[in-house]
Amino acid sequence: MTDFGGITGQVADRLLGIEMALRQLGMWETERPPAEAFSSSEPFCLDTLAFTQWIQFVFLERMKLIIENDHPLPAVSGIAPMAEEYFRGRPESGQSLIRELEAFDKLLSTG
Repeated sequence: MTDFGGITGQVADRLLGIEMALRQLGMWETERPPAEAFSSSEPFCLDTLAFTQWIQFVFLERMKLIIENDHPLPAVSGIAPMAEEYFRGRPESGQSLIRELEAFDKLLSTG
């Protein structure tokens, strides 16, 4: 049984925070990209998806499945630096999303 009072619950809270940050930025999408976009061999599907699409449709979905199926959590995470790079030079500030991802990375890495 999943321990939602422990690390798993904290991870679930971080995932909700990441989703909220995407929504506040206006980057939450209602339509899923085409299936071909997910068959990229590049990290973060950089050649087929925007980074924020990857967060929504790959990262969040996989993490939710891990939690729902009571699979072991990843031992480390390093997504925040990619978010920093993505938002560098963009008109919108991604600081809220970056902060959420930093908290997620720290939680898994020290969990």
